[in-house]
Amino acid sequence: MTAAIPLSAPDVTEDEIAVVVAVLRTRQLSLGPELAAFESELAAYHGVEHAVAVSSGTAGLHLALQTLGIGAGDEVVVPSFTFVAVANTVLQVGATPVFAEIDPRTLNLDAAAVERAITPRTRALVVVHTFGVPARMDALLEVARRHDLRVIEDACEAIGAHFDGRRAGSFGDLAVLGFYPNKQMTTGEGGAVLGREAAYAARLRRLRNQGRDADADWLDHAEPGYNYRLSELACALGRAQLRRIDSMLALRREAAGRYDALLAAIPGLERPPRALPRSETSWFVYVVRLPEGVDRDGVRAALARQGIATGRYFAPIHQQPAWRGRGPAPHLPLTESIARRTLALPFFNRITSEEQQYVTEALRAALASAAR
Repeated sequence: MTAAIPLSAPDVTEDEIAVVVAVLRTRQLSLGPELAAFESELAAYHGVEHAVAVSSGTAGLHLALQTLGIGAGDEVVVPSFTFVAVANTVLQVGATPVFAEIDPRTLNLDAAAVERAITPRTRALVVVHTFGVPARMDALLEVARRHDLRVIEDACEAIGAHFDGRRAGSFGDLAVLGFYPNKQMTTGEGGAVLGREAAYAARLRRLRNQGRDADADWLDHAEPGYNYRLSELACALGRAQLRRIDSMLALRREAAGRYDALLAAIPGLERPPRALPRSETSWFVYVVRLPEGVDRDGVRAALARQGIATGRYFAPIHQQPAWRGRGPAPHLPLTESIARRTLALPFFNRITSEEQQYVTEALRAALASAAR
């Protein structure tokens, strides 16, 4: 092993460490001024009225579904080519996830496939902006309008992405952000729910804090809720990260451009699109598609021997052990075909051109060996 290149790495500066330490010197580590400020700044950045910070993107999805009244007997259309939390949270509110096919270019839900998946029990759809590529929100919102469906945007991978000049997270009834360490910006663990309706924001805040209204006594609870609070430390870090989000996204765009140029000469390798009509990608990961028939596990093992971490983004949810046997198997040939070939390469704010060159050379050699 001659290198050690991780799949992802958080970008935290000394100034950001200092703001977290400053919070530790105060008397309020939860539900304080950093939370209020972080929520206000997130809402302003996305051009929406409300942001409610929570303990994770998964918690945000759970609360968004519950706030919109999704529950037992309802169906929610979701992609299978995404992180498992999307389907898990639908189950957790008592509803049934219905998997729909994706668009082969954006890897997001295909509007025509969503329409085919709708039944009289369908109440909502979760639109994931996969890998930071914004979904075709015009077509998906039109489907939702015709069928009177609620729309939740999962923008956990897409902070800063645009579609038709609007930020991802500003289209749906509610939208969810995630700030795990592999994301474009991080709070360690954390997330947020965005929305325009004051009533939704009030309920989200109540549910995240054990069902307690903001003006209620600490031991008075209006409804059953959860401990989905985000600490003052996390919010302080989030505020500092948000202040430099544009520069961090620029670093990732530059890294994506370098990969695009370096990988262009590898035969049969399909690179992610640098640009799409009406869209601006927020580069979360850099995922290539290997040539058909290549042993992806063998390629991953070869790269690992060179100290290069890679990822299988995404194993379809409906093929996961926890999901097999839950009703009839969906017919998703495109999802399954693409998922077999995807490989996430090391990608983070501070990845160097030398590291990317090393990854490229190792991938070229691994693919050449696999073809023999």
